[in-house]
Amino acid sequence: MDVALINPFIGATVRVLETMAFTKAAAGKPYLKKDEVARGDVTGIVGLTGEVRGTLSVSFTAKSIMPIVTNMLGEEIKELNDEIKDAVGEITNMICGQARRKLEELGRSLMAAIPTVIMGENHTVAHVTSSPIIAIPFSTENGEFTIEVCFEK
Repeated sequence: MDVALINPFIGATVRVLETMAFTKAAAGKPYLKKDEVARGDVTGIVGLTGEVRGTLSVSFTAKSIMPIVTNMLGEEIKELNDEIKDAVGEITNMICGQARRKLEELGRSLMAAIPTVIMGENHTVAHVTSSPIIAIPFSTENGEFTIEVCFEK
């Protein structure tokens, strides 16, 4: 998979969380994901089309997403609820939008669908391609989350 397609998503993730939720996120080492099990309790997923077809997913553990949404809304969130679900959809959309703008600067064009959010323990994420899934773990002071990027030509 072309690293030039993945790096904009990593940078966008860090920027979105820092600007929208005052949360510092550090990317870990990317790895090849071999199953469909989500690495979190709530996942936003968005389909991408254009010169390549693929998906972006962002899976947050409950421990990581509740402080993020608390920071975004300015009120304490203590459980996974509809506010969390809406916020994860918006975070996914913002990450995708920023990454797509960066890719456009590099001469790559992608369009995005509306994000879908899945919530619950041990849910699965089915990417729309048969290409390898690259997972990038992130850590915050409150917990972990993972983005997954998958593209095929």
